[in-house]
Amino acid sequence: MRYLRILHYIDTVARIGSIRKAAEDLSLTASALNRRIQDFEAEFGTPIFERLPRGVRLNAAGELLVRQARMQMAEMERVRSQVADLSGIRRGHVRIACSQAVAYTFLPEMVASYKSAFPDVSFDVLVRDHLSAQQALMDYSADLALIIEPSFQSAMQPLCIVEQPLYAVIGHDHPLAGKPTLRLRELLRHPLALPERSFGGRQMLEQALARRSLTANIVLESNSFEFLRAFVRREPAITIQLAIGAPDDPASHAEARGLAAIVIDPRDIPPGRLMLAQMRERTLPVASAKFADMLTRKLELANGRV
Repeated sequence: MRYLRILHYIDTVARIGSIRKAAEDLSLTASALNRRIQDFEAEFGTPIFERLPRGVRLNAAGELLVRQARMQMAEMERVRSQVADLSGIRRGHVRIACSQAVAYTFLPEMVASYKSAFPDVSFDVLVRDHLSAQQALMDYSADLALIIEPSFQSAMQPLCIVEQPLYAVIGHDHPLAGKPTLRLRELLRHPLALPERSFGGRQMLEQALARRSLTANIVLESNSFEFLRAFVRREPAITIQLAIGAPDDPASHAEARGLAAIVIDPRDIPPGRLMLAQMRERTLPVASAKFADMLTRKLELANGRV
C-alpha cells in the first residue's frame, strides 16, 4: 500500500497548493514531504508540479496522474468497505458534494441519522455550486452530488430527481407574513436580498423575470444563505430559497426562529430540480451506496418538501 500513500500525499499537495501547508495536514515536515515528491518524480520520469514563488500547482502530467490516483484511491476505498461489510462491520468514508440549500438542516439530519446506525462511517461534505459539485464527481473528489438545477453531463448518473418549489423567506413581522402563497408581482414590490447568480434558486427567479420583462429591487447579494436569513430577520426585505432549505418549523430549529417561508406561486416560477447523482458506471463504496439509498428514500417520500 506504500504507493497509495505517496499518491495520497500528492493529491493533498495538489488540493492545497502548498507543500508546507500540506505537510502540516499530513503530520510531516515540509522537507520530508518535498523529498518524497521529488523521489516520486524521479521514478515517474517527469516533474508533476510547477514550483511557484508561493506554492505549487500541477502541470499537465500531474493533472493526468492525480486523476488516475483519485480513481485508484476511490476503488481501494470501495474494496475496503466491501470487505468490512462482509465481516458485518459497517465502516467506510462517504464524500458528498452538495448545494448550499441542503447544507443547513436536510443533509446534517441525514448524516446524523446514518451515523447513528453506522457510527464508524466518516464523512466529507463539500458545499459547492452545481458546476463545482459536478466537477467533484468527475475528478473523484466526491462519490455523490446532491445539487440544485444541475446542468446535463453525460458522465453523471441521476439516482433521484425531485421537484423543489421556490419560497420567499421573510422576517416574522414582515407585511407579507401569514400569506399562504405569493405571486411574483407581490414579491417585487419589496426589496430583495438574493443569493448570487450561481445559485439555482436565483437562476429560477432570473428566468421568471426575463420571461415577463420585469425588474427587481435588489438591495443585497450574498453567497451565504445564513447571512441572507440573518439580514431579513432585521430588515423588511425578502430572500429566496428552495423548499428543502426553507425554514419549516421554527420551534424545532433555532436557526429558523424569527423567520417565515411562503411558497411562490408555481404559475409564476415553476419548481426547480434537486438531483442526487453519481458518476456513471462507477461502483460506489458500500458506505456511499447505502447513504445514497437512504437519501433517495427520504427525498422520494418528501413529495417536494422535506
